[in-house]
Amino acid sequence: MAVVANRRSVMTLFSHPDSIESHRVRFVLAEKGISHDTVDVEEGRVPEDLIDLNPYQSVPTLVDRELVLHGPAVIMEYLDERFPHPPLMPVDPVGRARVRLFVYQTEQDWYRLAEEIETGTPKKVEKARKALEENVIAADPIFSRAALVEDEFSLADCTVAPVLWRLERYGIKLPPRARNLRNYTDRLFSRGSFRDSLTPRERDGV
Repeated sequence: MAVVANRRSVMTLFSHPDSIESHRVRFVLAEKGISHDTVDVEEGRVPEDLIDLNPYQSVPTLVDRELVLHGPAVIMEYLDERFPHPPLMPVDPVGRARVRLFVYQTEQDWYRLAEEIETGTPKKVEKARKALEENVIAADPIFSRAALVEDEFSLADCTVAPVLWRLERYGIKLPPRARNLRNYTDRLFSRGSFRDSLTPRERDGV
């Protein structure tokens, strides 16, 4: 594993060009302005390097010299600690725990349903779409501030962004009463780092 990693002098992200899991890591990289190479990985075409580096052959996978990381939440926290400015986690333990809990809940309540929408049978897709729509709209009150946790932009915001960006593609339209969500997404999607995190496929919504 170290032999393959050592061949790369620049931090490398193995990333699917249209995956919510890869997208949130790319958002963190863009937010921090981290120089890196990106290797696009399509379904059924796994690069030999990734096979050697990651026993799960999953994306996103991050290679930083001898270190190989997989699992988006693990990668995001590593990037925040490795490149501390701008910080994407609160300084105090309570604040950090709140961000971690929010990320975990988003993975369980939103990412699971988004994955079902993208890969499930038509019947399961429709059920997941309705559930995600209900979950997102019900969460409107927590989006009343500029940032989700501790009043500072954090990994929590980076985690919800890929799902919110894909709502229209999923056939979910925010109703007028979801005013907080509408304002939040307008602010979020206008960030230069968010725009930079998008691949052409994500930008075009195809």
